[in-house]
This record gives sequence, C-alpha cells and structure tokens, in this order.
Amino acid sequence: MRYIPNSPAEQAALLREIGVSSVDDLFATVPREVLRKDPPPLAPPMSEVELRRDLGAMAARNAAATCFASFLGAGLYAHHSPAFVSQLLLRGEFLTSYTPYQPEVSQGTLTAIWEFQTHVALLTGMDVANASMYEGASALVEAVLMAERLTKKRTKVVVSRTIHPEYLATLGTYLANLGMEIVEVPAGADGVTSAAGLAAAVDDETFAVAVQSPNVFGLVEDWSVAAEAAHARGALAVGVVNEMFSLALLKPPGEAGIDIACGEAASFGIPASFGGPLVGFLACRDGFKRQIPGRLAGRLETPNGPVFALTLSTREQHIRREKATSNICTNQGLFALAATMTLTALGKHGLRETALLCLAKAEYLKAGIGRLGNGKFAIAFPGATFNEFALRCGPPVGEVLSALEKAQILGGVPYARLAPGAGEHEDLLLVATTERIRREDLDRFLDVLKGF
Repeated sequence: MRYIPNSPAEQAALLREIGVSSVDDLFATVPREVLRKDPPPLAPPMSEVELRRDLGAMAARNAAATCFASFLGAGLYAHHSPAFVSQLLLRGEFLTSYTPYQPEVSQGTLTAIWEFQTHVALLTGMDVANASMYEGASALVEAVLMAERLTKKRTKVVVSRTIHPEYLATLGTYLANLGMEIVEVPAGADGVTSAAGLAAAVDDETFAVAVQSPNVFGLVEDWSVAAEAAHARGALAVGVVNEMFSLALLKPPGEAGIDIACGEAASFGIPASFGGPLVGFLACRDGFKRQIPGRLAGRLETPNGPVFALTLSTREQHIRREKATSNICTNQGLFALAATMTLTALGKHGLRETALLCLAKAEYLKAGIGRLGNGKFAIAFPGATFNEFALRCGPPVGEVLSALEKAQILGGVPYARLAPGAGEHEDLLLVATTERIRREDLDRFLDVLKGF
C-alpha cells in the first residue's frame, strides 16, 4: 500500500467528514479489556541516517547470492543481467503484463513482443515464435498439447527421461486427466537419449516425441534422433532448451528437423532470484502457426510505415474461450522485454562471445577435475557439454556442497533434489558455469575438491 502523507489539518478534515472527533474514536467499538494499557516496547523513532545504518546492519547478516560464486544451474543460470535492463523495466509504460488488445495505444508493447518473437525464431531456427509462455516447464506442456491438436486422435507422447525432471512432472500433471499416455525413454549408460529406445517406443498412436538439449545432465543431445523417430510414424518432434545461450554455438532445433521448439529464456537478462519469475518460449514451423498457443504479434506494412498488432487472436481465450488453443492468456511482456533488451545489447557477436566464455569455463573446470587425482570425483558422462556437467561425487553430495559453501561457493544442484529416488544418480552434482565465474573461482572450486 502506498504511503500518503497528510497534515494535522487534513486529518481533522477527514475525521470531521466521517463524523468523529479523533483517531481514537475510530476504535471505540473495540472492547476496552483487549486494548493495551501501555505502548508496545519499541525503540524510539530514528532519524533517516540512524534507520539506514540499522537496516544496513541487519541486511549484512544475510548471505546474498552476489557474495558467492554461483555454479547453480539445472535450468536456471546465473548470467549477467545488464543494469540498464532493470532500470528501463521501471518505466511506467511497461508496468503491465496484460494483453495489448488495442494496437492504437500499444505500439511500443507490440513492437517489443514482435522483436522477442524474432529473436526466438532466429535462435531456434524456426519460422514462427509466440510470446506468452509462463516458463519452460509449461512451455513443454503447451508444445505437446499443440502437437496433439495437429496430429488428431492420437493419445501417446514419448519423452526422453533426460528432459528436466520438473518439466516432466509438470507434463504429467497437465496430462493426467486428458486421456493421454506419457512414455518415458531412459537414458543410455552415456547419459544421452537412446536412439534405438526412442524409436522403439514410438508407434502409430504417438503424436509427439520430445528431447532436451543440452539435457538435464548438461550433455548435448542429437535433435535429429527425436525428429527421425517422430516422423517415421507421422508424429511431431518437440525440442526442449532451457539454456538458451547454448543456441549461440550449437545447431538449433529447427535445422535438425524439430517441429516445435520450446523451453526457458530466462538466461537473457532475468536474474535467477529465488527461482523466478521466468520467461518461457515456443516456436514452430510456419505450417503449424494456427495451433500455436497464446500471443502472436505481427508486423504490417502500411503507407505510413510498419505497424504492429496481435495476429491470429481467435486462438485465444478472450475471443473464443472454450475453443481457444490454450489457457495461456496473459502476456509475458515485461520479461520478454528484458530478454529482448539483453539480446539486442549483446548482438550476434556478444551472444556468441558470452556462450564461448561459458563453454571455456566449464571445460577448464572439467579438465581440472580430471587432474585432481584423489579418486573421489569424476565427470559422470564422457559426452560433449556446453556450460554444465554432472559431477560424480565419492563423498556425500551434501558434504561437498557444505565445503564449497564455506569457501563462498554455491557449488551446484544435487540431481537427487530434482529427481527424488535417483538411484544410481544419487551421487551426481550438476555444476554450471557462466560468464560471471572468474578464473580464481574455478581454482577455488578445484581447491575445495582437492581437500577431500
């Protein structure tokens, strides 16, 4: 609630208007026996200088994420968020996430949405992208439901178990009462999706095949495995990405036969905070655009120059309601704008340079772990990775994280936290690097592991 100051004269006028003579009269109906007789034991009022000093001392007792070198990942990465992004987001005209129904008063918002869609389409190698997904997990759900609408009368979706476990859990929740079957294909011993296993699970009832790259272990998957398995049976291939910087270096899903790409784009300018807010994305082939869920801003050429408007809006709840393609109906504008500003500032070269930094730091750390020689830590899987990898720990993962924390390092995400009952993977720690990690942070990480 906003603080609205008022003078004693104004207070008196307000009380007079409602027919009482003092503030105490407002509480006349409260029984006398429940009222305090003495004022609460609070410290006397402070000056602003004293108050700032006191609150600052209290704040200093917190362990802020910025005080640590963060190797956290597992779908949410501690990338640099440029200062100008958060400052520009404070502008009043952006302080709404709701639908820009009226193009005549929403050209700025519509332009920002269109630019976000353009960035996503370029990065994923797809023809069309929307701007309405809440976050990566529900974006996967929307992609799967979209595939079901496009193939019709099929009831089975085949997913790789190397997709983020929380994404799979969300998918399970959504489909639980829709009469659809989810078949999970386990990873091979190398940590990536088994092409043979995926193909064997797909049949004529399958409407979608979904694979994530880099997968939950950080391993780079072959998109074409999903595309070939799906297309052989008339199904659609869904590609999941939750570290978008990877697309600056790796083959985009659109170039490998994927039909619908989806995932999380929070790596672009949105701080990890306490796990959100996030910004999902969804992109597809041009032929599928009439089934794409949510917002789609389009650019039109007029004699007075380009203008922007919501396109294909009849797919949305505010037009057709029960016939809408999705329940996604509120725009992600503010965070899509943050991602757009970050991507625009980085540009093509900055994006690639940042991705190379992430990759180089992860490779440095992997090489250092390989040279530890204490026999207690190992890279879990030999395949190619981007900026994240699975570290197999001899000591309990909790002890490793505690030791790292004492060295001001947030060491990673235990795989077992994402997938309770992880079995043979209980000893895995997911470790991610970003451009914010310094060489000395990497060396400190290695020094802690040497101490075991």
